[in-house]
Amino acid sequence: MRTPKSFEEGMERLNTILAQMQSEETTLADSVKLYAEAASLMEYCHAALEKTSLQISEIDAKLAGTVQEES
Repeated sequence: MRTPKSFEEGMERLNTILAQMQSEETTLADSVKLYAEAASLMEYCHAALEKTSLQISEIDAKLAGTVQEES
């Protein structure tokens, strides 16, 4: 599995995997491989969300500091 270039790309691949896993034509062995890929993608997407959350918190903290300085 290659690392997605973005959160959105990771989510798109997860949706594709979900559709493949729901297909009756997907074998058990293929489902296990897809599951492993999905687990890695979920980890990547979770980390991307955590990073974004920290960035937003930093921005909020800076804004709060600016507002307090102006008061």
